[in-house]
Parts: sequence; structure tokens; C-alpha cells
Amino acid sequence: MASSRALLTSLLISALLLSSNAVDAAASTVAETGFAKGINKPARRSLLATIDCGAACGGRCSASSRPNLCKRACGSCCARCNCVPSGTSGNYQQCPCYASLTTHGGKKKCP
Repeated sequence: MASSRALLTSLLISALLLSSNAVDAAASTVAETGFAKGINKPARRSLLATIDCGAACGGRCSASSRPNLCKRACGSCCARCNCVPSGTSGNYQQCPCYASLTTHGGKKKCP
């Protein structure tokens, strides 16, 4: 009985030591490579500067009769394209991505 307890205790201690070594190894892998083992892609970082969509859409929608709806649509377009044409309407040539987005019905999505 005493020997089985000693054996069980030693097995538990060795299991704890092995698991702590595995955690240390995983932490060092993340520290060295920037990502966890088995994951081949680091975190996505944009090289392009992002614009302030709230301010850009505020200017774009300043003359709208429905400013909240306009800002919501403009904000989703800005987030996807990272640009908003200048002025309160038109000027789509400044941002082709913004101009090309459409709704399911085929209408222009972006104000």
C-alpha cells in the first residue's frame, strides 16, 4: 500500500514536471518566432496608414437628408476600402473601391 502511494506520487510529480516543461517550450516558441507552434501565420498588420473613417464620413454625409444612414453606409465602405471620396457627393474616381461596392440589389452601397 505504501509503495503504491509512493509510485502514484512519483508519477504525478513527473507528469507535472513534464507539463510545465511543455508550457515553457511553447512559450519560448511564441517568444522566438512571434506565433505559436502549428500556426504558420503571424498577426496581420497593415502597411498602409488607415484613415479616420468617422471624420471622413462626417464630412461626406454633412449635407445628407438622412445623416445616420449615410454615416453607417459610408463607414462600412470606408472600413473595407480605407478611402472616402472628397465632397458630399460624386468624386468616385478618387476611390474606385468605394465606387464599386454594391448592394444585393445591384445599387451603389456607398453614398
